[in-house]
Amino acid sequence: MKNRSSYWLLIPYLRPHWRTIAQALVCTVVFSVCWPLLAQVGGQILDFLVKGNVSALTQSAGVVVGIFIVQKMAQYGQDSRMAKAALAIALDLRKRVYAHLQTLSLSYFESTQTGDLSYRMTEDIDRIGEVINKVFHDFVPCVLQLVLVFGYMIYLNWQLTLASLIVAPLMGLLISWFGERMLVFSRRSQNLVSDLSSLLTEGFMGIRLVRAFAAEDYEIERFSQAAERNRQAKYEAAWLKAVQYPVVGFLEVLSVLLLLLLGGWQISTGNLTGKEFGIYVLAAAMLIDPINHLTEDYNEFKQGQASADRIFELLTIPPSVLETPNAKPLPPVTGKVEYREICFYYHADQPVLQKLNLLAFPGEAIALVGASGSGKTTLANLLPRFYDPQAGQVLIDGIDIRTVTLPSLRRQIGIVPQETLLFSGTIAQNIAFGQRQFDLAAVQAAAQVANAHSFISQFPNGYQSWVGERGVNLSGGQKQRLAIARAVLLNPRILILDEATSALDSESEALVQEALERLMHQRTVLIIAHRLATVRRADRILVIEQGRVIESGTHEELLGKGDRYARFYAQQFQ
Repeated sequence: MKNRSSYWLLIPYLRPHWRTIAQALVCTVVFSVCWPLLAQVGGQILDFLVKGNVSALTQSAGVVVGIFIVQKMAQYGQDSRMAKAALAIALDLRKRVYAHLQTLSLSYFESTQTGDLSYRMTEDIDRIGEVINKVFHDFVPCVLQLVLVFGYMIYLNWQLTLASLIVAPLMGLLISWFGERMLVFSRRSQNLVSDLSSLLTEGFMGIRLVRAFAAEDYEIERFSQAAERNRQAKYEAAWLKAVQYPVVGFLEVLSVLLLLLLGGWQISTGNLTGKEFGIYVLAAAMLIDPINHLTEDYNEFKQGQASADRIFELLTIPPSVLETPNAKPLPPVTGKVEYREICFYYHADQPVLQKLNLLAFPGEAIALVGASGSGKTTLANLLPRFYDPQAGQVLIDGIDIRTVTLPSLRRQIGIVPQETLLFSGTIAQNIAFGQRQFDLAAVQAAAQVANAHSFISQFPNGYQSWVGERGVNLSGGQKQRLAIARAVLLNPRILILDEATSALDSESEALVQEALERLMHQRTVLIIAHRLATVRRADRILVIEQGRVIESGTHEELLGKGDRYARFYAQQFQ
């Protein structure tokens, strides 16, 4: 992508809209052809003015009006059709990038700034759409105008035209150099804007922590420094433009002066009449505006290329969890889960799971205990293929989960996380998350199982009450019960409880625990827990240390051994 402009990668996105683009181009050609016609008729008007031929002058003025009407109608067609195509292309690209992001592993999002992704998905793609629109709305008409008018000037007087091009190579080199510098400044500026966006996202999401630590001044200082870096980068780009336009303008003035000198010399030698020179100057004047536009467009294209680079950089990131080409849907399962010789690491020199084996029978509840970082959550995350192990197999009902489609696998695994994430929408939509259409009666039944129906009914609009961003108007216990209701509605055969009650008060924990027991009934359950009540009810407890299962048994059996679990129990639960 460094050796080839990212704009070439946009071609597949243009093809579905070729009819609209073709219509815009036809209008562009009509619009551009009008310029030499206007130059020709304008020259005749000047001649009629000198001769005082009012009748011919009136007719020529009517022709000019007619040409202008045709040109402006063509301009409307060009602008409207191209705007439609550009917006559609930007939409296609935005959906393509978002769909690709959905295929990337959790590890990518854990190491990527959310604000940066948001900026790329909004501002960068909008800039690409603006560039596409600018190409057909402004760049192509200007190029056609230059070609047609320049060809007309050669037709009028080729010697004068070629002589007036002496400064053109220098102008082209300068525009190219300024454009390349603009690309460098634009990349830097857009990266800094992404950093600023990420800082804002962090600050707003962590506003409670900022208040708790009285860190407002610290956050203001961090924001001010990032904003200053962004201002400096934008000023560098603005300064470059400020230098470029006078330089290019000066070369344009030199070209005009040279044209006047050469034209005056040709008139003095009898090779050119005053009328012919008037038409020629009028045509030459029609080149100034498109040259200025092309200079500005070139800068914008370089700025847009920085956005295109950032977008297609996302599309080159490969998913780390892929379906096999012949993946088949996972049939309804009984819930037998097996881990065979699992090895996993986030970094090659830091193994998290080492030749771990685990067998859970249908309907069995297994609790995973151990110190933080021992691999409990990682072990659970392998089951829905949030990650793939570097070695070993994970099987459900004897089927290797890497041989089945991801949606069919994940729809049979319910997850109740430690911290429930709710989305802006109604309570019913949050319980039925992921379902385009749902049965409200089934949602209500799931809420009753989750001990959530009573508090939902107290809201003015019941299940149609708006939750609000991240569910800020709900307590921790209420959020957890909504998460349990989600799992109930999904009705999975396999369930993962990731410290689902660790952050709750006693009253909320009792309600959530009761709901969990209903949810766990006749399901295979992996429990990651720090609370004794959940662990004691498990059919089997596995003690994990440094990525290995070092003890296994019931609560009473492990206490009787007096080893790792007994010490863990004494430290954590007593």
